[in-house]
Amino acid sequence: MATRSQNQLSRRERQIMDIIHQHGQATAQEVMDQLPNPPSYSAVRALLRLMEEKGYLRHEQDGQRYVYKATLARKRAGRSALKNLLQTFFDGSTEQAVVALLDLSRSKLTPEELDRLSQLIEEARKEGR
Repeated sequence: MATRSQNQLSRRERQIMDIIHQHGQATAQEVMDQLPNPPSYSAVRALLRLMEEKGYLRHEQDGQRYVYKATLARKRAGRSALKNLLQTFFDGSTEQAVVALLDLSRSKLTPEELDRLSQLIEEARKEGR
């Protein structure tokens, strides 16, 4: 199994992972039906096979079709992607990333959400993180 790294996925592979994570599993046809500007069915199958070789997916046979599932849980994959995002766009700075998120969400956060964020920051401070 190849080493898994979110930054090794192409744009199309990331789209496929999003579809599979969203539904928990998917066939090649289901993936194709949800891809924007989808390639041919055989191209989708080739991408799924390649992603399986890279270690991102596994499949189970259901009659004549393969049902693909992610090998990493969505939460774990998300943490890996977030770590890569921090390194790539924020020089590893959690503070810069949080500031950017708050700037994007300024009008969307409820007072309860802001209180929860304050609580999480206080807990992190107490734990020395």
